[in-house]
Amino acid sequence: PTPAGRGGAATTAAEMAEGEGALAGSSSGSEKRNPNDFALWKASKAGEPAWDSPFGPGRPGWHIECSVVAGDILGENLDIHAGGEDLKFPHHDNELAQSEACFGCQQWVNYFTHTGHLHIEGLKMSKSLKNFITIRQALEHNTARQLRIMFLLQGWDQPMNYSDQ
Repeated sequence: PTPAGRGGAATTAAEMAEGEGALAGSSSGSEKRNPNDFALWKASKAGEPAWDSPFGPGRPGWHIECSVVAGDILGENLDIHAGGEDLKFPHHDNELAQSEACFGCQQWVNYFTHTGHLHIEGLKMSKSLKNFITIRQALEHNTARQLRIMFLLQGWDQPMNYSDQ
């Protein structure tokens, strides 16, 4: 296990790999000195946007992009920060680490809310799975009132399953 995160429980190597997904890379090809490290700057691949930097041409890592935008627009302290349940770890933990270091504060965010995902016929809605549905498409099979009731009856922090059945 690695050091405990904000939730207090130690993080296992399997949880670290799941949280970083394909970005984690293999341990032999990784430039990480520690499994808890995350990318602040990524070398750009062919066709990707790139900016010159002391580290070579590249782009900001995913976590730093979010921290910079939120800090620039909302300032050095956020009262509420929200996202899907899959962003708890590592994304929000990494945002906290870099933003608290940047702003020199003990607590960058006062409260997090993590919402459940919308599932389409049992699978998390995702463009990559090609099971993405728009409100306009849902209205072809349901009334606006039916959709409102479906959303209102569902707990905000629980996954919701939608099907045209």
